[in-house]
Amino acid sequence: MKSNRNKKIWGAVFAVLGILGAILFVLPVTRGSRINIGTMLGVAVFGAAALYGFFKRRIDSIIKNWWEKKAGRVCLTIIMVIAIGVLALAAVITGNMVYAANVKPMQDATVVVLGCAVRDGGPSLMLRERLEAAKKYLDDNPQAVCVVSGGQGADESISEAQCMYEYLIEHGIDASRIYMEDKSTSTRENIKFSAEVISQNGLPEKMNIVTNEFHEYRARKIAEKQGIDSGSISGGTAWWLLPTYYVREMTGILYEWISG
Repeated sequence: MKSNRNKKIWGAVFAVLGILGAILFVLPVTRGSRINIGTMLGVAVFGAAALYGFFKRRIDSIIKNWWEKKAGRVCLTIIMVIAIGVLALAAVITGNMVYAANVKPMQDATVVVLGCAVRDGGPSLMLRERLEAAKKYLDDNPQAVCVVSGGQGADESISEAQCMYEYLIEHGIDASRIYMEDKSTSTRENIKFSAEVISQNGLPEKMNIVTNEFHEYRARKIAEKQGIDSGSISGGTAWWLLPTYYVREMTGILYEWISG
């Protein structure tokens, strides 16, 4: 009797956590964010947890039956090894992300603010988080100059660079300290095209990259591949956005590792 009660409790725990987790990954979409691979992976994992909770007794019975057969044990062992490998990989990536987000800004370096979505002519929440971090650094370091980097998407009324330029000026940063790069469409192009602006204007070649904390590692990795020394100026991320974009960023980092 006690065993059945414990199984029901664990089933309820998996079901509730699965539902709450799936809602957390869907929440950004309900507030205007696009569906991305982070959304889909998060919903898939937590949806599977919820299904396991609802059908725990039946699934446990199936697993038990598989384990009693040689082929089933092999399959289950492979699945467990893959799951452990994925968790270990996630831990390694997370460690790199946390480390990169806490790298100190470099001296005598150009601040490069990476673009993000523009909403209704103004910065989206994540872009505003980056701009707040950039403004604070520029206020604290009046000798520093910056490049705002980001093109104009099909659903954006102005370029991300123009949006950032206007925001920083409105918040007290002198226009003479801001250079615009308004052609890039990806992080790789952000770094490459900003480096061109830096070279054309005789600015310090090293970069202090401004982006959300989860994005710093990949941005700095891309800069490293282009032979650019960089430091970090990390903006925060709203709690309800972080899970989706953290998972999406993990896939981006894997791509960077695989592509060399």
